[in-house]
Amino acid sequence: MNPVAKLLVDSQCALGEGPFWHDGLQKLFWFDINNRVLFAVTEDGTPSGEWHFGEVVAAAAIIDDENLALATETGLKRFNLSSGAIESIAAIEADIPANRTNDSRVHPSGAFWIGTMVKDEGPKDGSVYHYRAGSLTRIIENAAIPNATCFSPDGRTAYWTDTPTQKILKCATDPDTGLPSGEWVLFADVADHPGHPDGAVVDSEGYVWNARWGGNCVIRYAPDGTIDRVVDVPVSQVTCPAFGGKDLKRLFLTTANKTMSAEALAAEKVAGGVFYIDLDVAGLPEARIVL
Repeated sequence: MNPVAKLLVDSQCALGEGPFWHDGLQKLFWFDINNRVLFAVTEDGTPSGEWHFGEVVAAAAIIDDENLALATETGLKRFNLSSGAIESIAAIEADIPANRTNDSRVHPSGAFWIGTMVKDEGPKDGSVYHYRAGSLTRIIENAAIPNATCFSPDGRTAYWTDTPTQKILKCATDPDTGLPSGEWVLFADVADHPGHPDGAVVDSEGYVWNARWGGNCVIRYAPDGTIDRVVDVPVSQVTCPAFGGKDLKRLFLTTANKTMSAEALAAEKVAGGVFYIDLDVAGLPEARIVL
């Protein structure tokens, strides 16, 4: 039998996403994209902050212990956790109101890969942008639902999926800049695996943990793309993993309850919560964005 993740926070998120562990603050942060909220809790789930926004915010990069760089529907913005002050860093698709940000992650070089998609889903009008040191570059076009952005520990490989394709891809990246330096090739064809590929993170051993939307699980893939292990989750819409805790061996998992029927919600009363499992392998600390 597969191990089963346990409930940490019954947050009832419509679309829980973008979790990350802030090692400087020793807190887990995550978003409810649809309700425009950022949450923070300690390792044991004690509430430690809640912030509401006037636009969609899907992900964040750590600047320091006081500030985050938010990936919002109109661009990258500096956000002060204490004062709530927000200022623009770079506009991203601010002229495309139909789009919003989605899955995003910081490369070991400090480059922030930021995904965008159509809010109503379906059309392949999303992209992935690379931001580092004041420079913004579009590196992927024609994406429907960008997901699973994550990087090998040495910064030489990027992983990514367009969720409907059911294929996780990889490409070589420059470890110093985080820019792609090769062609995208197949890492794993996951059409026969439970659910659809959603968010992902790489552990300290270079294995990829991929959350499975509609699959009730997170799957750990070996560097050769084979399944290493599966952790079951007691709700179906699992969105994204993040390693955290004092030893980075606690895997946190965000989930969603949007689009679920009344019958499904009755069966999954804690859908939209944050779950966790303690593992024998550590994750990697979140890289800081280079502004």
